[in-house]
Amino acid sequence: MTTNAASSSWRASQFPFDFAPQRTQDADLLRQLNFVPGLKEVLTLRQVHALEHATVWVLSQSGGTAAARADNDLLGGMSTDQGFYLYGRVNIAQLRQAVREALQRIASGEWDLAVHPRCGTNVSVGMLLTAGLAVGLNLALPRGPILQLLGLGAAAAAAAQLAPDVGSLAQRYVTTAIPFNLSVVDITVSHDFWGREAHFVRVRWVE
Repeated sequence: MTTNAASSSWRASQFPFDFAPQRTQDADLLRQLNFVPGLKEVLTLRQVHALEHATVWVLSQSGGTAAARADNDLLGGMSTDQGFYLYGRVNIAQLRQAVREALQRIASGEWDLAVHPRCGTNVSVGMLLTAGLAVGLNLALPRGPILQLLGLGAAAAAAAQLAPDVGSLAQRYVTTAIPFNLSVVDITVSHDFWGREAHFVRVRWVE
């Protein structure tokens, strides 16, 4: 569940949500299926993932100087069910403001902020597409090495073309959800699972 800031030429509105998320959909689902182990953690993670993306978008859009924009292009994040880590050079006061703005904007209808072109979902989708197409072509083509290599190249090229759109669909419908149930608890400088220093935006679930 990672993301990096995209170049300024890309805009989230290229992949708008084509449905209206309901404010109570996740809370209602949790009440109905609260006996399912880990459901709350999964629902929280999807909402945190969307907030992470929205925060990176806000920070990327707020860079006034060329140096600030360059720093924002190096931002990255990783989501957990407790909150998200933000990597890169960012002022903590600026981050607090960006998180508040991101949460307000995405919950108020700017749902396209949940989708980010440099999300790790896109990478995973690209790998799966490449593997699936490669296996399919391997089975369909004759066993000659030249045709097999050509098939592998075709699979990689096709996957590269399909991955951005399929990845954005996966983000919209699978790996993110509008954070209607999140409240920001605090933002601290912390260390992730691998010992890397980052800002950690801690959240809690609210009905």
